[in-house]
Order: sequence, then structure tokens, then C-alpha cells
Amino acid sequence: MAKPPDPNPGSDPAKPEPDPKAEREARLAAALRANLRKRKAQARAREAPPEKPGDQG
Repeated sequence: MAKPPDPNPGSDPAKPEPDPKAEREARLAAALRANLRKRKAQARAREAPPEKPGDQG
């Protein structure tokens, strides 16, 4: 009996399909890191005194 055609012809049969839960966790971790970086940058911008162009004396 003939085998049905491979739905993913270029895929490596030895490698299992990546775990969707692990992929989701990796995406969430990356999003959390990006969010933290953005929030830190915003906090630094709020802490710094506003610079005025002609204020140097």
C-alpha cells in the first residue's frame, strides 16, 4: 500500500514539531522584555530634567 504524500515536503522527519506551548512562552518572554525596556526608557525620560537649547549661560 502506498504512503500518503508528505504534507510538509521540506521538513526533517527526525525533528519533532516544536511545542506550541513553548513557542508561546518564548513569545511572551520576548514581549515582556521589550515592554520592560520601553517602560525603563520612559521612566528615565521622566526623571531627566527637560533640556532648553539656550540655557547654558
